[in-house]
Amino acid sequence: MMGVGLLYHLAEEGWTDCVLIEKGELTSGSTWHAAGQCPSFIGDYTMAMIHHHSNTLYPRLEELTGQYTSWHGCGGIRLATTKAELEWFKHVADIAKHIGYRMDIIGPDEIRRINPFVDTTGVIAGAWTLDDGHVDPAGTCNAMAKGATNMGATILRRNRVLDINLLDNGEWEVVTENGTITCEHVVNAAGCYARRVSQMVGSDVPIWNTEHQYFITEPIEEFISRDEEIPVMRDPSASSYYRQEQTSALIGIYETDIAIQAWSERGGQPEWSSESELFEGDFDRVYNQFERVLERMPIWADAGIKSVVNGAIPHTPDDNPLVGPAGGLRNFWLCCGASIGIAQGAGCGKFLAQWMIHGAADVNMTSLDPRRFGAYADDDYIAAKAFDAYIQMYALHIPGEEREAGRPQRMSPIYEKLVAKGCVHTEAFGWERPKWFSPDGRKEELSYCRNNVFEVVAEECRAVHERVGVLELSSFAKFDVTGRDAESFLNRVFANRMATRNGGIKLAHLLNDAGRIQTEATITRISDERFYILTGAAWEVKDFDALVYSVRAGEEVSIENVTDLWGNLIVAGPRARDLLSKITDADLCNDSFPWLTAQEIEIARVPCRALRVNYVGELGWELHHPMKQMPELYDAIWEAGRELGLADFGAYAVNSMRIEKAYRGIGAEMTNEITPVEAGLHRFVNTKKGDFVGRDALDRIEREGITQRLVYLEVDASNADCLGGEPIYFDGEVVGVTTSGGFGHRTQKSLAFGYVAPRFGEVGTKIDIEILGERRGATVLGQDPAFDPKNERLRA
Repeated sequence: MMGVGLLYHLAEEGWTDCVLIEKGELTSGSTWHAAGQCPSFIGDYTMAMIHHHSNTLYPRLEELTGQYTSWHGCGGIRLATTKAELEWFKHVADIAKHIGYRMDIIGPDEIRRINPFVDTTGVIAGAWTLDDGHVDPAGTCNAMAKGATNMGATILRRNRVLDINLLDNGEWEVVTENGTITCEHVVNAAGCYARRVSQMVGSDVPIWNTEHQYFITEPIEEFISRDEEIPVMRDPSASSYYRQEQTSALIGIYETDIAIQAWSERGGQPEWSSESELFEGDFDRVYNQFERVLERMPIWADAGIKSVVNGAIPHTPDDNPLVGPAGGLRNFWLCCGASIGIAQGAGCGKFLAQWMIHGAADVNMTSLDPRRFGAYADDDYIAAKAFDAYIQMYALHIPGEEREAGRPQRMSPIYEKLVAKGCVHTEAFGWERPKWFSPDGRKEELSYCRNNVFEVVAEECRAVHERVGVLELSSFAKFDVTGRDAESFLNRVFANRMATRNGGIKLAHLLNDAGRIQTEATITRISDERFYILTGAAWEVKDFDALVYSVRAGEEVSIENVTDLWGNLIVAGPRARDLLSKITDADLCNDSFPWLTAQEIEIARVPCRALRVNYVGELGWELHHPMKQMPELYDAIWEAGRELGLADFGAYAVNSMRIEKAYRGIGAEMTNEITPVEAGLHRFVNTKKGDFVGRDALDRIEREGITQRLVYLEVDASNADCLGGEPIYFDGEVVGVTTSGGFGHRTQKSLAFGYVAPRFGEVGTKIDIEILGERRGATVLGQDPAFDPKNERLRA
C-alpha cells in the first residue's frame, strides 16, 4: 500500500517514468492481511492530514479506476474513560475543524444510539468521526495500482531486487532477477523488508517487525438481521479495535504487556521467499483484553472464532512512518515503517511525491522525516522503543509524558549530577535534555491544561529574569565549516549574509529552490576561514547532508560534524556578567564583548567558544566547551553563582521565555511549507549580497503576494494554553491554525503563533482560537515581542 500509494501520486504529478518492482504479488507482504481500518482520529496534525487525504481518495477510487475497493464509510467511535482522554478528544476535535473532517464528541447515550450493542459502563465520552471507515486492503491497493498504470507508470511483479549500486554519475543501478535498471531516484517502500533493502546501500532503517493478530467470529445473528453497519470501535480500556466484518465480528488486540518480534529466529527479518506469510495464532496472550471486548459487546460472548489472522507489521521507535530522504544518500528515499499502512498509504504517497518532485511537501514533514533518527538509534534502542510503541498503541500520550523505553542514549557528562538535583529530562535526537527541575520531589501531573509544574516553571523563569540561571543544552547540532571558500559557500547556501568580522554572529536560514525553510542556524565567524554553525538537535543528520550536498566541485570547503565534541552551558540573567567575571580574565563589558559576538576565551581554565546570544531574551552567554570538561565548568559556575542566586532551568522555561520574545521555532513556525516571507523573517534575508539558494523564488513570492502569514498572538486563555494545531476563527469561520503557544511568566500573558490569511494579520485584529473545545479571544500583536521589544536586556 505504501509503494503503490507513492507510485499513484508520482504519476498523478506527471512523473510517469517510474517503475515499482515487486518480488511477489502486490499486497503479499503486510497489506493483504491488514484489517483495513482508516481512522480520521489521530493527534498529530501532519498525520491527520495524511489520514484525511487517504479517507477522501479511497471512497472515489472505484469510480476513478473501475477496480473494487469495498469502501465502508461506517465512521468510527473512540471511547474515553478518563478526564485526560476527554481533554485529548477536545484537542483532536480542534485539529479536525481546521483539516476539515467531521468529528463530534458524544455522550454514552448517543454512543448507544449509533451502536446499540455496546455496553458503555465506565465510558464518559466518545469521539465520533463520520468520514472514515474501513476498506478491503488488497482491493484498494490494486485500485491505486491500476490508477497508476493508467496514468503511465509501470509495475513489475515477480521480480526481486538483488542489489542496489550508486554509480559514479550519481545515478542508481538497481539489479533485479530480470535485469538491471538505471534510475535517478530509488525509494525503499519494502515494508517488513525495508531494513534488508537499505542495507544493500550501506544504510539501515529503525524498524522492528512485530506480530499483530485479529480474530474473526462466526456470523452474529444481530448483524444478519440488521442492514446498518456499526462504526469501527476503538477501545483503549481493552487496547483493541473491533467492528463488523460482513455479518461477523472482527476484533484486533494490541497486547499491553508483551510484543512478539516477527521472525525472531532470524533477527526480526523475513526470508526473501516469504510471501503472504502468517504466524500461528495465540489466544492466550490476548485473553484478558479479549474478555474486556466481550464485556463491551455482549452479543459476541457466545460466538465462536472462525479464523485468526496473525501477521507481521513494522513499527518505528515513535510509531510514525519513515517518509523522506535517507540520511547520507542522495536521491535514496524511504516510504516505509507504517504500522497503520492502509490508512496512511495514499497520504504518505501524496506528500512524498510532492517532496521528490517539487523539493518540499505542502505539509510539515518534520515528524515523518527519516532523518529524525540518527546513529544513536541502535538495535537495542529500536527494539525497546518499538516494543513500547506497540504495547502503548492505544495509550494516551499526554503532553509532557516521558516514555523511558530505550533511554538514555546520549548524555552529557553532568547528566547524573542533574538527575540528583531533581532534573526531569526530555529526549531530543537521543539526547537527554533538561526539561524542568523538581524542587520537592513532585511528579508532573500530566494534563492538556496547566498543571502542578506551572508554578515550578514560573520560578525558573523568575530566577533567569531577576538573577541568573544555568542550562545544559549540548543537544544542538554543531558543525565546523572551514576552508578558503567557506564564507562564499555559506553566503550562497544561506539567505543571510555571513558576518564579515571575526567573532560576528548571524541568524540565517537555509532554503530550498522554492524558497521554503529547510533549517535555521546560528552561524559564528570564528576566524577568516572557520565558521561554527548551530542548528536544532533533530536536524543534525539533515543539516549535515544539506551542507555537504551544497559544496560545488572545486570549492575549498570542509564540513565537520562536531556535535559530540562540544558541550554547551548557557548562563543567562541580569547577574550573568557578574557570575562569569569571577571565573574568567576576559573582559565581558559591552565595549569589549557586545551582543551578537563571540570570543574564544577561558572560563575556569576551560577553553570556551563564548557566544553572547541566547533563546531566552536576557543578558547571557552560550559557553561551548570540550564536552569532557563540562563537569569542572559546571561546578565552577555553580561555585561562583551560588551567592548570586543561581538556579538551574530547563526547556519548559525556555519555551515560556522564547515565545515572549516572539522567537520562531524550527519545525513549528519554520517548516518545509513556509518561506521567510510568510514567516516574517525579512530582516534575515539579505538580497544585496547576490545570489543564494531560493532567491528567485522569494523575489517571485514578493511580487505575487502570499496566501498566509505568521501572526503573533496574545490569547485570553483560561487554564489551558495553545499547543499548536488549534483552529483560528474570524466571524465564526476558520481562517488559520496555531503552530505553538505557551504562557509567558515574565509578561503574565498567554501567547501563541499561528498562520492566517494576510487580511487577518493586521495589528490589533481580534480573532478567536478554539482551545480544548472552548473559543477564546485573541489579539494580533504584530512583529514586536511581548517582552523587551527593544532588546535592552540582551544588550545590557
